[in-house]
Parts: sequence; C-alpha cells; structure tokens
Amino acid sequence: MLYDNKILIGMTENDEIFIYPEMANRHGLISGATGTGKTVTLRVMAESFSELGVPVFLADAKGDLGAMKYPGGDSDSVKTRVENFSLKDMGFEYTGFPVSHWDVFGEGGIPLRTTVSEMGPLLLSRILELNDTQKDILEIIFKIADDEGLLLVDTKDLKAMISYVSEKSKEYSVTYGNMAKQSLSAILRNIVSLEAAGGELFFAEPALDLHDWLATDSEGRGKIQILDCRKLMLNPTMYATFLLWLISELFEMLPEAGDMSKPKMVFFFDEAHMLFTGAPKALLEKITQLVKLIRSKGVGIYFITQNPTDIPDSVLSQLGNKIHTPFAHTLPQSRRR
Repeated sequence: MLYDNKILIGMTENDEIFIYPEMANRHGLISGATGTGKTVTLRVMAESFSELGVPVFLADAKGDLGAMKYPGGDSDSVKTRVENFSLKDMGFEYTGFPVSHWDVFGEGGIPLRTTVSEMGPLLLSRILELNDTQKDILEIIFKIADDEGLLLVDTKDLKAMISYVSEKSKEYSVTYGNMAKQSLSAILRNIVSLEAAGGELFFAEPALDLHDWLATDSEGRGKIQILDCRKLMLNPTMYATFLLWLISELFEMLPEAGDMSKPKMVFFFDEAHMLFTGAPKALLEKITQLVKLIRSKGVGIYFITQNPTDIPDSVLSQLGNKIHTPFAHTLPQSRRR
C-alpha cells in the first residue's frame, strides 16, 4: 500500500519497509520459495504504483491477479492483520484498480498482436529455435525486405518472403551473401511449427501501441495491464521472447528521461528464469543492455523468481531493489474473501 507517498511493502514488529518512488526505476528482484508470498508482494507493489499514478504491466503466470479490479472484503484473517499492523491508521481501505486483461491467444483478454517486422530477426530466431547459420540467413531476409520496402506483417508474409528469396537466391547472393536452400527450407519448416503452436495468432494487425499503456484513469491512478500467460508459458521460449520484445519496444519508443520523481511505467515479469534459460550469448547481451539502459527512460523492471541465481550476474547486479520472501506483508487492497 501507499503511505506518506512511499511504497510500503512489508512490516515487522519494529520496522516498516519502503521503496521510495524516485528509486523505483532502479529495477528489482522478488525471490522466494513457492508459497512464501511472492505473488502477494507483487500485488502490493503493483497496487501501490497504480496509486502513485504509475502505469503497471504484470505477466500473470498463474491466473490469480485478475481480482485486483475488485474491492476486497473483511474475512476474519484479513481483519486480524489490519488490526495487528494498524493499517487503518495508515489509510488502508478496500478498493478495486483500473485493470485491462490481455492474452496472446485472445482467450483470457484482449488479443495482443505485433508484426513480424517489429519483432525483428534476433528475437524471432529464438522463437524459431534457429541455429547460428539459419539466424544469419534470417537477418539477411529481413535486410532484403527492408531494402525493398516490404513490410512483413504475419507468418504468411514471412513464408512468402523466404520463398521469394529462395527463387532468387543466386541473384541476391552477389549482394547479400550465399543462402543455402536447405537452410531456407529449414527456416520454413520451423515457421510452420510455430504456426501450429499458435504463433500465427500473435503476428497480425492491428499491432499493439504501447503508448496506450502509459495512461491513468479518471482518478489519476496508473492503469494496470495484466497479460494472461498461462497458455503462453506452455511454450517457454515464446513466453520469454515475447516479454523481451515488450521491453525492446518500450525502449525504442520512450525518450531519455533522466532522474524522475517516479517511474513512467513498471514491469513485473513472473517466472523470470524463463527469460534466460537457453538464451544464446547474443541475446543475453541484448537483455543486459536493455535492462541497463531502459532505466534512463524512466522504466522499472522487476523480476520474480524462486532463486536469485536464476538471474545472470550481469543482470542481477543492476537490480537495486531486492525483496526476498517471506516477510510480514501488508495486504493487497484488492484482496477478496
């Protein structure tokens, strides 16, 4: 909850634990074993940022964050904790929050879309699980499309582009280098596999405009965007790559902000180990660079995982706000019976 314009995330008998808004874009880590309160911590922080007028993005891995839109209620256990921690004196009250639901597959919320061109060859190569040679060829295909002013919207466009390049491979090899037809065929097969896994639903128009997420409601509270990831996480590579794409898009979109009194937006990424497991060196370097630089754009990123060792040292060293559960949480204001 918000107290004295600071984010109160926990209490002990003797101390109150705060995050100051001006330090919130120093990124953070929420870690702890299953059942120790990571989700409660996430909800408390997300609601507090919203009260501050900061828009929030949540990757909902378990499907249990949607109730934030509803006011809570007084169960016996909730009453006891409110009394024990004197939360009423701090302005605690039950309230719902401005929540929008999204789902890549369009089942648990608004369909979330982007184009193949906006995803780019590096992230798309990871989704397609290409080897180094195939990745290089895909980068050439994107370069040809860019040079010829061709927009790649969906997977059908990409397959057509690969077939077109394959037919003219000798002609293009003079300018762009050799592209073996066996490698082009392998890329096509992987695209077909991606479509079978639901990838064709993600690559389409209208593409998401992240400017729409940088908004507040009529009461000045930051809007909360919740992505239902339960089905998306069945494909860990697609889940991880999609979240990285979001960071990349936000980084490209926002101007430099310098020191701010509060973040422009805060992202919470659950099951963060999936972002790094099996990622090639080039992609890990890109993640590290994005996390390092996006702070200057006024964006805070918080990773949620069981063990801090799930996060590479190069990223972990940039996370200034580290919270390890369990500790004595305050209550989410949207908590329900």
